[in-house]
This record gives sequence, structure tokens and C-alpha cells, in this order.
Amino acid sequence: MTTDFEQTKRPYTPSAVLLTASDVFELRKQGRIEEAYEAIRQLYASDKGHYTSLAMFWTANDILKKRLNEGRIDEAEKISAALERMLPNVPDQEGWVGKAFKRSKDLLEKAQQRVRQQEEGPAHLLTGVWGEGLAAAYLRDKGYVILERDWHSGHRDIDIIAQQGGITVFVEVKTRGSRDFADPIDAVDLKKQKNLLLAINHYIRYKRITSAWRFDVISIVGKPGNNNPEIDHIEDFQLSQPCYSGDRRWR
Repeated sequence: MTTDFEQTKRPYTPSAVLLTASDVFELRKQGRIEEAYEAIRQLYASDKGHYTSLAMFWTANDILKKRLNEGRIDEAEKISAALERMLPNVPDQEGWVGKAFKRSKDLLEKAQQRVRQQEEGPAHLLTGVWGEGLAAAYLRDKGYVILERDWHSGHRDIDIIAQQGGITVFVEVKTRGSRDFADPIDAVDLKKQKNLLLAINHYIRYKRITSAWRFDVISIVGKPGNNNPEIDHIEDFQLSQPCYSGDRRWR
């Protein structure tokens, strides 16, 4: 009998030697998420103890977010359902585990909403969703690693959070069908910058980021179906005021 997690991915061939839960956590620490997921699924099939269940939860949660970033919504939905079924057996479900699961559920719901908007939404919403997807693809082509999409801090949001080398890059995407009324970059006004600063501060504190970061703006002029949209990537866009985290000033 296969487990829920074995059903969310293509069949695999068990390795000759099972890794331990500690090995899986080490793979996660190294960023080798796919390898960690394969290893923990094999281990979890025969060991559903607390520590293994915890490793299963965190690794599957990593994969869920990765699948969302890849646009593989159907697979993310299956993993989320499996996580929800196993949650009562995972330690710390009222603490970090519970919060992490809620965060993943929120991300999944937003991704599902984007799909619905693509299918049913008004033209301006479709254009915005299309633009963000185009910007994410553009960044991947440039070698960036997408960490988050549509990350929210209360009612404030950051369209894309990526990594370029050791730099965390916060990206605001502005999409317009044409330049008839205004340039997309004009929408990054002082009010928007203030909200972005607050959201960035929250993310920095939440993730305990101590390395360099910057803020970029990507403006896109075009509409869904346009094979030649204008893409303008402004790196290190200067926000209106400094951003702080604790006693350290962030630029």
C-alpha cells in the first residue's frame, strides 16, 4: 500500500540504503530539496515516528512551495491535501508546523485564485497575472532563483522575491497594456514605496536575513497573447527612505 506522498509524484525506485531523517534535514539545509523529498518518502513508507514525520512535513512543505513556483498547481494541491491529513500526527502542530502549513495553504489559495483570474477575470487582472508570470520567467532565464511569488504581509504584498547569488532581490512588477495613459514605472509612487518598505522589513525580520538585498522594478508593456512585450528591468531601484531591521540599516 502506498502512502499519500507516494501518490503525489511519479513512481520511484527505492535506493539500496535508506537515509535517516537527520540526513534528510541535512539535504534540506544544503538546498537539495528534490533529493530530500525522494529520500524521506522512502523512509516514511516504513517509519512514521515523530522525528521522521517532522522531516516528512518540512520536506513536503518545501516541495509544495517549489511546485507552486513552478506553476504545477495540481501537484501542489495533492501535496497540500496529504499534509493536512498527516498534520495531527506531526509534533509542534500548534507552533511553527501549524504556522508553516497555514502559510502554504494561503500560497496555494492565491495560486488557485491566479488560475481562476486567468480563466474568468477582467482584462486588467488577466494582464497583471500575465505580467507577473512573464517577469518570473524572465528572471529565471537570467539565472535568478524564485523564492516567493505574491508574498503578503497583512494587506501589503511583494510580487516576487528572488535570489541572485548571495543577494535577496525584492521585485515589484508593473504591467500596462500600453503607454497611452502612463508609464508602468509611474505606479511605483511614494505610497506604494512606503508599503513595500514595510513588507520588506517584515520579510527580513521573519526570515532573519543578514545578507545583502536590493529592490528591483520590472515594467512590462503588452497584453496576454502579445509575442513581443516590452520588458524593462530596473535593478537597485532607490526607495524613498531607508529600510531598517533592528539596529542594522538595510540599503
